[in-house]
Amino acid sequence: MQAYAYELTMNKSRVLTLKNLPFDEGEIIDVIIIPRSKPRSDKKRYPFWGKPITYLNPTDPVAEADWEVYK
Repeated sequence: MQAYAYELTMNKSRVLTLKNLPFDEGEIIDVIIIPRSKPRSDKKRYPFWGKPITYLNPTDPVAEADWEVYK
């Protein structure tokens, strides 16, 4: 079975029109409509994007106690 996907946006009249479909007249087809979930706002998901970054001691070692060589 071949599947065809079309991305459409619901208009104000709540009517979807599909034109130039690859089917013959009289052919029986099934139509399934799946709404997409609304994308999350990136502002809430990544609150620090675009903010300046300041490193207080960028050359200091980090997690020295976790290294077995130093124990």
